[in-house]
Amino acid sequence: MLLFRWVFFLLLLAAAVSFGFFVGTGQPRFKRWGLVILKWTIVAALAFFGVLALDRLA
Repeated sequence: MLLFRWVFFLLLLAAAVSFGFFVGTGQPRFKRWGLVILKWTIVAALAFFGVLALDRLA
């Protein structure tokens, strides 16, 4: 559990840093990277919480 929280936090931090670079430089590649990181972070979180929910039901 704790490992997942750290990974989730670090991925969100990486997305925030990427968006910060986009704001600072104006280069769209940083915005794309931030959106990709954010998208996969949300997908992983939903999968993790789905597994937790299924575990509680079983």
